[in-house]
Amino acid sequence: MSSVVVTGASSGIGEAIARRFVADGWDVLTGSRNEPDLDGVGWLRTDVADPVQADALVAAAVEQFGSLDVVVNNAGVQVEKTVADTTDEEFDYVIDVNVRGVFNLCRAAVRQMTGQMTGHITGQQTGSEAGRPKGGVIINIASIAATHADPGMAVYNASKGAVEALTRAIAVDHGHQGIRCVAVSPGWIATALADAVFDLEADPDAARAAAVERHPVGRLGTPDDVAEVVAWLAGPAASFISGSVFTVDGGLTAQSPIG
Repeated sequence: MSSVVVTGASSGIGEAIARRFVADGWDVLTGSRNEPDLDGVGWLRTDVADPVQADALVAAAVEQFGSLDVVVNNAGVQVEKTVADTTDEEFDYVIDVNVRGVFNLCRAAVRQMTGQMTGHITGQQTGSEAGRPKGGVIINIASIAATHADPGMAVYNASKGAVEALTRAIAVDHGHQGIRCVAVSPGWIATALADAVFDLEADPDAARAAAVERHPVGRLGTPDDVAEVVAWLAGPAASFISGSVFTVDGGLTAQSPIG
């Protein structure tokens, strides 16, 4: 059986990801400030911004499961302000969770996965690949905001750009150790975070309807849409994929802004 750590699984996208791994028969340990209401998963109260707690989450997974195959960095926060209006405290709040938190858990995972012989994530190795370590997979949840800035979300946009850049760095630096690192960048997903942005508008319902209209597929995404991609990237079918960013946005950012 394969093992996975998922952060921020108490709601939304993270909850859907954890649920999908359980359905696929994985051993799942979640780390978050609030306990998820999910059957078949373990939980450790975790503030990913604290490197000690991030290390403890990885250590707990190894203690329970014997090894760690996949880490999904999903924990994230946002502040709906422009750069001019953002306070130092708000900047630190977003960067601590969205950047430092991802860094902390990636570092802990890389240190554990380096040289780890798990054998059931990267696929069967033959020829020149024989004997190479099969370390594991790190999947970072970024956002289309990394490359297409959402108005009034300055620090959030910057934080997700950092997540995508870190993903590429890990893939390059640690691929030879059997570690794949990829990012999934969701667009407008129907979660509480999206609702918070719509609620800033004078007419939230109209804002939501306008957002739906802009999507070529005719709807906002669901947490399960993201979970499907994450589950595939974690498996052997994606064994040659590393350093890539997968956009999950219903075609929103594919279209010309003129039309």
